[in-house]
Amino acid sequence: MVEHVIARYGEISLKGKNRSDFERVLVRNMQRALELWPQVRLERTSGRIMVTLNEAPADEVIARLRKVFGIISLSPVEVTDTEISRVIEVAARFVQEQTKDHPQTFKVEARRPNKQYPLNSMEIAAQVGAGILKANPGWSVDVHTPDLTVFVELRSEGAFIYGEKVPAVGGLPVGSGGRVGLLLSGGIDSPVAGWLAMKRGVELEAIHFHSFPFTSERALQKVETLAGILAQWGTRVRLHTVHFTDVQTAIRKHCPENLGITIMRRMMLRIAAEISSQRRLLALVTGESLGQVASQTLESIHVINEVTHLPVLRPLIAEDKVDIIRRSREIGTYETSILPFEDCCTIFVPKSPRTRPTLTEVYDAEKNLPVDELVRGAIERTTLKTFLMDHEV
Repeated sequence: MVEHVIARYGEISLKGKNRSDFERVLVRNMQRALELWPQVRLERTSGRIMVTLNEAPADEVIARLRKVFGIISLSPVEVTDTEISRVIEVAARFVQEQTKDHPQTFKVEARRPNKQYPLNSMEIAAQVGAGILKANPGWSVDVHTPDLTVFVELRSEGAFIYGEKVPAVGGLPVGSGGRVGLLLSGGIDSPVAGWLAMKRGVELEAIHFHSFPFTSERALQKVETLAGILAQWGTRVRLHTVHFTDVQTAIRKHCPENLGITIMRRMMLRIAAEISSQRRLLALVTGESLGQVASQTLESIHVINEVTHLPVLRPLIAEDKVDIIRRSREIGTYETSILPFEDCCTIFVPKSPRTRPTLTEVYDAEKNLPVDELVRGAIERTTLKTFLMDHEV
């Protein structure tokens, strides 16, 4: 039975003097992902993280760790001492266990991070390969297109032998880049934007604008499900649900219909900026894609941004809708996002929205809107939930 898994990271290794800080955050996130198995032990070792299973199920542990940002690949490994005869014995047994009834082709790839080891990489590969052939009649060597590659790493802490590299999500560990507010709707785009922000190391605090009774409780449940799905990627997600009904009602009453979407987005940013100030969030993230809808032209984005000095990150700004949908399927949000429950961005859509608004006309449109009072009232009625990988708290 496999007792160890090696977790590899990529970009973290380039972080120089800050590398250990990123490693600590990564280990913390891995521990959170593996809370179901408290017996699992993690140890940083020579640019890798050794996961000692202590009888935890290897397949399930690997499945969890594949979704932890910062890890680029994982391998279940056999660990033995560095005596070459022992390495050959374990490698030969490993090959036997792969396909007992159908001999195939293989090759050995050897690495020697321990430069004090008496054999070089080519000598290790040759001796291990010869030992595998002797112990497994019928197998043959194919260095170009083998059915099985046997990886052998000779390290100061032991010999690692494995046969696969399971790809993981990559990126940077969540929490290594600070906290941001994600404007999370019930649509396809914003969860993908949040996921991409998480991949660059930020922790999400989602902000959702709920307009009950214009939008249903099912619509809110949909957003909570999306927050829970994002939390499955190795971290927690806090969800702020903003009571937005009074704001939308006031916009309909006091503002021109064709500027309603623009003013609504400005109000959302004002409220999100206030929440960010209270929560010490460093930026806002949106799911906007340039030119996709009326509020996502450059003119609209300019006018909407004007209400806040916070950086507004738009990971999807140059993405096609087809690419966004593909990504949403990959991360598991698509089927929830397409459920037919309207959010506040899809109600009260004007017949002819302004696609190139100016600040002058927006200022004029907002002159009868009690902006400060509406922001304050929305903040006071905001609720908070936290979603973890396995449950909500």
